[in-house]
Amino acid sequence: MIKAGIIGATGYAGGELVRILLGHKDVEIKWYGSRSYIDKKYADVYRNMFTLVEDVCLDDNIEKLAKEVDVIFTATPQGFLAGVLTEEILKQCKVIDLSADYRIKDVHIYEQWYGIEHKSPQFIEEAVYGLCEINREKTKGKRLVANPGCYTTCSILTAYPLVKEGLIDTTTLIVDAKSGTSGAGRGAKVQNLYCEVNENIKAYGVASHRHTPEIEEQLGYAAGKEIQINFTPHLVPMNRGILVTEYATLNKKDGKLPTYEEIKAVYDKYYGKEKFVRVLDKGVCPETKWVEGSNYVDVNFVIDERTGRIIMMGALDNIVKGAAGQAVQNMNILFGLPEETGLELVPMFP
Repeated sequence: MIKAGIIGATGYAGGELVRILLGHKDVEIKWYGSRSYIDKKYADVYRNMFTLVEDVCLDDNIEKLAKEVDVIFTATPQGFLAGVLTEEILKQCKVIDLSADYRIKDVHIYEQWYGIEHKSPQFIEEAVYGLCEINREKTKGKRLVANPGCYTTCSILTAYPLVKEGLIDTTTLIVDAKSGTSGAGRGAKVQNLYCEVNENIKAYGVASHRHTPEIEEQLGYAAGKEIQINFTPHLVPMNRGILVTEYATLNKKDGKLPTYEEIKAVYDKYYGKEKFVRVLDKGVCPETKWVEGSNYVDVNFVIDERTGRIIMMGALDNIVKGAAGQAVQNMNILFGLPEETGLELVPMFP
C-alpha cells in the first residue's frame, strides 16, 4: 500500500483528494493536514465523510510527515511548499504540489505574476509539469511534480494538438474561460458570497490573470517558440466546472483551410488513445455537466470558414481533472500503477 499524506486536506481540492483516495485500492491516507482544524475530526469538517474517516486533522509539519509516508500532496496556497521544501524531504518521499510554486520554469516570471518571493528556486528545474497526457514520460521516476490547475489544464489540452502541429497562428490565440465558484477555494471571501455570485457572471483578472504565463509557457514548448495569448477568466454561478472557448486563425496550406477531417485526425493523433481526454463527435459542444465529478476532459472544435478561424472548446471538472484527480493520476504514474486506478469515476448527472 502507498502511504499518503495530504497537507491542506480541508480545502476543496484536499477534500476531493480524500474522496478519490478513499476509493483507491493501493493507497492508505495516513495524514489529514489542516492548519485551520488541528485536532478536529475530519468527518466534522466534511460531514460526507461520517463513518468513512475516523481520523482527526493534524498540522502541516511536512518534515515529520515525510518520514511517515511515501507521497505527500500539498493542496495549499502559493508559496507554502516553496517555503518549506528541502532536499531531505525529497529524499524521503515524493511530493505532488497542487499550487503553482514549481509550475513556471522562470522564477522571475513566477515572482512577477504571483507577487511573492520564491523561497526554493533550486527545485524548479527538477520539478516536472504534471500534465499527464503531455508529460507522462517525463514524470516517471521524478520526486517532485508540479500539478497543473484547472484553467491551465483545460486551456492547454484544448489547443495543444493544433499548436503542436502548427495548424493555427498562435499570435491570434484567444482563450475565454469560465469557472464554477469552487475554483476560488473554500476560504470566506465577500466576492464569493451567495448574493454576490448568484444570478451573476463576471470577468476578472482581465489581461492580468496569473495563469496566463503558465499557459503561454506550456503551449510555447509545443510550438517551439514563445507565445503570447489573451486569457480572460469568468466566474459563473455553479459549484464545479471549467469551460474554455478558444479562438485562433487557421494556417492555410496551398491557399486552403484545413478540413474538418484533417483537424479531427490531429486531435485523434494526440488523444485517440487517451483514457481521460474525449474528443466529441462532430457538432457536439463540450458541457461542464457531462464531465462533472469525473477525471475526463471533453474537447471539440468548429471551423468557421467565413472568417478562416477555428473555435476550440474544452470542459472539465475543476477539482477533479483540474486538481485532485490529476494529482492522483500523477501519483499513479510515479508509482508505476495503471493511470486510471482509482479514477474511473463516471460523470454525475443531474
